[in-house]
Amino acid sequence: MTADALALSDALGRLATTPRLLVALDFDGTLAPEVDAPLQARALPEAMDAIRRLSALEQTTVALVSGRDLASLAEVSRTPDEVLLVGSHGIEVRVDGHETSLSDDERAARARLSEAVHRVAEGHEGVFVEEKPAGLALHTRLADEATTEAVHASAREAVGALGGMHERVGKNVLEFAVRATGKDDGIERLREVVGATGVLYAGDDVTDEDGFRALGDGDLSLKVGPGETRAMHRVADPAAVADLLAELAGLREHLGHA
Repeated sequence: MTADALALSDALGRLATTPRLLVALDFDGTLAPEVDAPLQARALPEAMDAIRRLSALEQTTVALVSGRDLASLAEVSRTPDEVLLVGSHGIEVRVDGHETSLSDDERAARARLSEAVHRVAEGHEGVFVEEKPAGLALHTRLADEATTEAVHASAREAVGALGGMHERVGKNVLEFAVRATGKDDGIERLREVVGATGVLYAGDDVTDEDGFRALGDGDLSLKVGPGETRAMHRVADPAAVADLLAELAGLREHLGHA
């Protein structure tokens, strides 16, 4: 076992004994392999089995934290009702119901944003716009590099002219929103709701760095795949995440919690 693998195993063992555990997970690229059509994404069966095991344990809560809007996340994840959902980078939360509370000014700004970005995307092959409650995502995973660069530049110019919008860059996606929130906001809210004494957060995207920022002593941050990160530990891919979640479930089942 390498030094990194040993350190991760030790950290997992410590987390397994925390009194109130929150397991928070990104979906795309973390539980589910990346696909070209977002609504076709599905978590690996082994990951879902581990999530069900963890959800069945006392004082253990599983949550998905995603940039997807809540409806899309619920559709593709197909998780048990006891799994909490955070969508739209922390704006939407499924705990005991949810709501997206945009003001009248924010709703008007969002309409202007949507019109501007759709106008930019129109006519470009491989480019599509995903509407979200507080903004939208400009997807270019199916476009070539030249098209992506041109569309991103045009979108930034158009959105910049509107003023007051918030930009977030992810894998093959450029997002704009009328409200600045991040996955750290979602994780902090979840921690408070469930009273977590320890948190595992795993994610693969640039936007997951916000989530890692919300973690502290007694928590475990896990980067999935390559790239610079502030996370404490790293695994290769969703299959490795599924293995880790199964290991955590086994440890918590047998070791219990303090």
